[in-house]
Amino acid sequence: MIVRVKICGINDPAAFDTAVEAGADWLGLVFFPPSPRAVTAAQAAALSRRLEGGPPRVGLFVDPTDDLIASVLAAVPLSALQVYGRDVSPARLRARFGLPVWRPVGIAAPADLPVSSQDADALLLEAKPPADATRPGGNAVSFDWSMLRGWTAPCPWMLAGGLTPDNVAEAIRMTGATAVDVSSGVEREKGRKDPALIRRFIACAKRAKG
Repeated sequence: MIVRVKICGINDPAAFDTAVEAGADWLGLVFFPPSPRAVTAAQAAALSRRLEGGPPRVGLFVDPTDDLIASVLAAVPLSALQVYGRDVSPARLRARFGLPVWRPVGIAAPADLPVSSQDADALLLEAKPPADATRPGGNAVSFDWSMLRGWTAPCPWMLAGGLTPDNVAEAIRMTGATAVDVSSGVEREKGRKDPALIRRFIACAKRAKG
């Protein structure tokens, strides 16, 4: 089993180039201004032009309007939409934009584990954010991975939230994840990726055995 890796929150040339060179399978671009990793459509386009082709680009959105997604797609080609929001309809977005839709799912207890795809093309499992969180997502915290024992995935999924180069191999071993997503776990400071950590994370994930 080869584990696939998504490096999310790429916002500078060094992070982009390192992720590509180190073998990332997806490059994540955040289009949510409150995030310290956010990029504009123009900034994302400039980064993406550093390499024609290469790893698919995934756009992260939070409660986006159709106009926002359309404006981003007009500037930079994306291969998938990772969308947070209570009223998100993956089927509608897929029909509107012709792209796969990834749905994040916050996990705090076994009851949170999804039993259906929720109309999404893939699910991203991460820790449920605390009630006072200002941003969705794993918020650099992992959930209890042992909860995934015996869980039957309803569709393709990836593990996220609180992953680092030091724990990703163990996370893969415990969960059987075939894909992982990291953002803050490869940063030297909030919002700024560390090339050495990106390389180490990808290497550790690719060597791991589920």
